[in-house]
Amino acid sequence: MDDTHVSLAHGNGGRFMRELIREIFEHHLGNPDLDINTDAVTLTIDGPEIVFTTDGFSVQPLEFPGGDIGSLAVHGTVNDLAVSGAEPLYLSLNAFIEEGLEISLLDRLIQSLAETAKEAGVRIVAGDTKVVPRGHGGGLYLATTGIGRRLSAVKLALKNVRSGDAILVSGPVGDHGTAVMLAREAFGLRGDICSDAACVLPLTRSLLDVEGLRFMRDPTRGGLATVLHEISHATGMGVSMEQSRIPVRDPVQSVCDMLGYDPLFLACEGRVVAVVAATAAEQALENWQQTPGGKDAAIIGRVEDTHRHVILVTELGGERILEELEDEPLPRIC
Repeated sequence: MDDTHVSLAHGNGGRFMRELIREIFEHHLGNPDLDINTDAVTLTIDGPEIVFTTDGFSVQPLEFPGGDIGSLAVHGTVNDLAVSGAEPLYLSLNAFIEEGLEISLLDRLIQSLAETAKEAGVRIVAGDTKVVPRGHGGGLYLATTGIGRRLSAVKLALKNVRSGDAILVSGPVGDHGTAVMLAREAFGLRGDICSDAACVLPLTRSLLDVEGLRFMRDPTRGGLATVLHEISHATGMGVSMEQSRIPVRDPVQSVCDMLGYDPLFLACEGRVVAVVAATAAEQALENWQQTPGGKDAAIIGRVEDTHRHVILVTELGGERILEELEDEPLPRIC
């Protein structure tokens, strides 16, 4: 790393974050069980395979159309287990509360968290609470750990990806990032766009029996484009996707056009990106389109060994290389 101080760009899911994790955390903590390319790790402890993950959540505002930090914490952790092929079972919860937070707001957020956990079929079984001085936090930060049981004998991994594989996304991208930006009203804009925050377990379950399923990931920080860069970096191959096939809601695209953002880099909290063998792509698409939350799913591109870029084929037939996130061009939303 050439940087001398941590910046917000080190948390945006792009190149700076990857370098920070690799050159500091992996450098000092590296061991055979630590895989920085996955959302969850599989552990065998005298019985069925256990899948283990951890995550942290900060968002402003704490409540936004379609969700809040409480529901977001559950969905984010459950989804990391789900895309790893696991059935989520248990969560732990750590709450970092800023002095001065309204008790009524805290009560609503934790009630939301509890209801979301019940809907997802997971139980909160351990936790801790810290209060930090006023001005030392964003009102409330949450940290979670999740444990699940592997559902399938298929072990999903980036190393399974092959040239020619198809790439699918389960629904429109950019909804969450746009909803949070509008909730801040920082740009003098208002709208009724809602976050896509949701449990993706039904979507992931519907693909586990599809022969040729290689890999799944939920496109949170850095959005769809950042997941595709992860695939490219891990495999040494490139990705090409067709702009006309990528589902983006018209209101989301309009906001991005006005503010100069790219919806492909905006966070999603209820979507799945899947890589499957080309021969299984139509079956995977059909499964998703018949599953709640997947009616707008689409096959958007393919993995290619002829280059090492993430390429967007425009609606006019041209090609544009999507560079990896580096600076912090977007408002921090998670």
